[in-house]
Amino acid sequence: MRKRFILLIDFSEYSNNLIKYASDWSKEANAEILLVHQTIVLSPTLADSDAKLQIAKDANNVAFQKLKALANKFIPETIHVSYSVSEHSFQSVLSKLLAESFENLIFVGLKGTGMLKKIFLGSVALQIISSTNNVIVAMPNEIDRYSHEKIFIAVNKKKPLNMLELNNFLKFIDNQNTNITFFYLANLDEETISIENQLRELSEKFADRFNTDFAIYEGQNRLDDIKKVINNKIDEILIVQKGSRLLTNQVLEDS
Repeated sequence: MRKRFILLIDFSEYSNNLIKYASDWSKEANAEILLVHQTIVLSPTLADSDAKLQIAKDANNVAFQKLKALANKFIPETIHVSYSVSEHSFQSVLSKLLAESFENLIFVGLKGTGMLKKIFLGSVALQIISSTNNVIVAMPNEIDRYSHEKIFIAVNKKKPLNMLELNNFLKFIDNQNTNITFFYLANLDEETISIENQLRELSEKFADRFNTDFAIYEGQNRLDDIKKVINNKIDEILIVQKGSRLLTNQVLEDS
């Protein structure tokens, strides 16, 4: 099955680095790129339906030309690029795109100082993360070069790791020179024997394909310890499962 990177582009200053990062990665993963934009159409209240359709058509055409210009500037000709421009919501567009016969990764850009406070288009991106059953790559705005040297995977004691989606993601990763660390954030004085055994089993499970290890961050400094994983380090990738407290707690809000 062909691999495809779906990039949600809003034409902000963060879009350029998102495209450059995905383009860099796609060369290694042999993936094509689909640039997706949701057009905001402002129609006069008293305009009839035909006029509104024409306004939307004109706005979509302008956005399409902007997407092509970005692709020509940042994506090599050797990478296959396609486009999706519509006034329809990202959620509805993505549901149709994900039904197509591809192995997909969805890319969104992160904005501002808080990792989820100003992510992409704010609450829209949070809705996409919560409603989309697909791996989503959320990119800090300072990073424009892909590297997979270190991958950190957060593990939840109460919710088993989604092995299907993890393996789907790892299909896009070259296993040479890749280190995977399975980790857990423990509360102060929390019993960690069972989670340590779980982390060890996960590490052993993937040891035939990657260099693996595991870690437990515990005590009062556990949040500070793990922040180094997600503070715009070029050679690190953080994988967080949907529903994890890492998506909503202080780690991401203050990083």
